[in-house]
This record gives sequence, structure tokens and C-alpha cells, in this order.
Amino acid sequence: MASCTLMTLKMKKPESFTIDLSNVEGSGEVTCPKCGIKISPDDQTEETYTILKPVMKGENLERIVLQCKRCMSRIQLTGFSCQHN
Repeated sequence: MASCTLMTLKMKKPESFTIDLSNVEGSGEVTCPKCGIKISPDDQTEETYTILKPVMKGENLERIVLQCKRCMSRIQLTGFSCQHN
């Protein structure tokens, strides 16, 4: 029975959060809403997060879906359309 419970826990969907970058000051650094780990656009090692999917709308970046490697939460970063050259 214990193995059935363990399988059920492993199959749970990860929590999902959305962060609107147009409301974030600074260089776009955010923290995971669940565990608080720092997620920085300057970190290209992907030690703390994994980029799951960039979502484009035409030629514009609409959102990026990340997964926190500490708590496995999925985080959608939105608000890219507010950034102009």
C-alpha cells in the first residue's frame, strides 16, 4: 500500500504561478513564489530553473514557462510586450 501512496504523490501536478514582469522593477530578477529561490535572467547555467517553453505571438515573445528545480513549480513569466526598444 505504501508504494501506491508514493506513486500518487509523485504523479501530482506541479503548482503553477504567473509573474508579470511589467510589474517587476530592476533587471527582471524574480523569486519562486513557492520556495523563494532567486531566478535571474543573468543566470544562464539553469542551475535553479529550467526553461520549458518560450511562447511566441507572431514575432513577439508572449511568455516563457520555467520550472523551478528546487520545488518543481512551473512559473509563467509574462509582460514582455511592455518592453520597447
